[in-house]
Amino acid sequence: MESIAAWQGVALCGIFSWIVISTYFNVTKKIRSLLQPRVAHRVVTGTSIILKIQKHQHKLWDGLFSVLSSIVSVPFYTAFLPLLFWSGHGKLARQMTLLMAFCDYMGNCIKDVVSAPRPSCPPVRRITATKDEEDNALEYGLPSSHTLNTVCLSGYLLYYVLSSAQSRDACVELAAVAFAGLLVGLIGVGRIYLGMHSLIDIIGGLAVGLVILAFWLTVHEYVDGFIVSGQNVTSFWAALSFLLLFAYPTPELPTPSFEYHTAFNGVAFGIVAGIQQTYHQFHHEAVPRIFTSQLTIPAFLGRMLVGIPTILIVKFCSKALAKWILPVVSNTLGIPIKSTSYIPMLNGSAIEKKSSEIKQSSYVQKMLFFSRQDLFDVDTGIRFLQYAGLAWSVVDLVPSLFSYLRL
Repeated sequence: MESIAAWQGVALCGIFSWIVISTYFNVTKKIRSLLQPRVAHRVVTGTSIILKIQKHQHKLWDGLFSVLSSIVSVPFYTAFLPLLFWSGHGKLARQMTLLMAFCDYMGNCIKDVVSAPRPSCPPVRRITATKDEEDNALEYGLPSSHTLNTVCLSGYLLYYVLSSAQSRDACVELAAVAFAGLLVGLIGVGRIYLGMHSLIDIIGGLAVGLVILAFWLTVHEYVDGFIVSGQNVTSFWAALSFLLLFAYPTPELPTPSFEYHTAFNGVAFGIVAGIQQTYHQFHHEAVPRIFTSQLTIPAFLGRMLVGIPTILIVKFCSKALAKWILPVVSNTLGIPIKSTSYIPMLNGSAIEKKSSEIKQSSYVQKMLFFSRQDLFDVDTGIRFLQYAGLAWSVVDLVPSLFSYLRL
């Protein structure tokens, strides 16, 4: 117990120290001043490559690459992972969820540190077939999140399937690796064809993805063991999630990247907290799996019909509850807050004026605002709690309903 508490304390203190040091010495701006001009130059010189690829434009290619981008996008994985939990593959589901949260954090951190532009449109033709793609276009370019996520998640899925196979066939393994490589290649070419990324972004996404995948394959068993049977798991992860909200670089201009990080930070916390409480009931290795007599296709469809509406209701209720509680808690602690979009009455110059009239900050405010921000955006906390509630319902509430309904 003492050794566990010690390494947890060291890890949290290390992250806190990094936040203070990087803020004091403006580490983000210094790194950006070194990398941004070089990457921006590569983006400009790489425009000719994009235009050459786009000369072969056709409605078929437009549709193909738009669909490929959609099936490796964050919304797709967000919808897919709950089904993976409910199909009985709990270990794979929680590992891919945490890996995706890690990829999202690292990829978006690099994006906002470098703050490198996407290809200029025009002359590049940019295709955004969905609202998600329109939001992605508002982020910075390097690295390509689609490429990074595809490398990590397809690579880990490939590793999991091959390592779990009872018999090894060299031809099957080679075909699986080739398919994963083909998918990554198509995603990379597709992002360039759609005008969303330059070649340097794709190379960066591939390189970062391979590094993250190698790191995750080294630590994933330790992480999983800690989550399912460790000590102080929920409290440690709550503190870690809180620090990670501050251990995020400030971009040159605001982008949606921090919102994505906040959402997946909440998802990771909700998954960890739920798994820690219910592992022996619903998520151990002996639970029924799909395509077996214990979990037939009709039963799985029943789980979907029950589970999907339930998590959507929980998401809505979590958001409403957070919108009511957080402003009250903030006012009680003397923390001046604002809301970008969730609470209209907290969005406006009146709030800033009120904040500027505060003569003496409270102790809690001084702790939270070492990053020199005047107002805390309560939307961050609302979004975190909303997605934490959704993720908790996926692994705790919904499986409890399945048990009650005998699904």
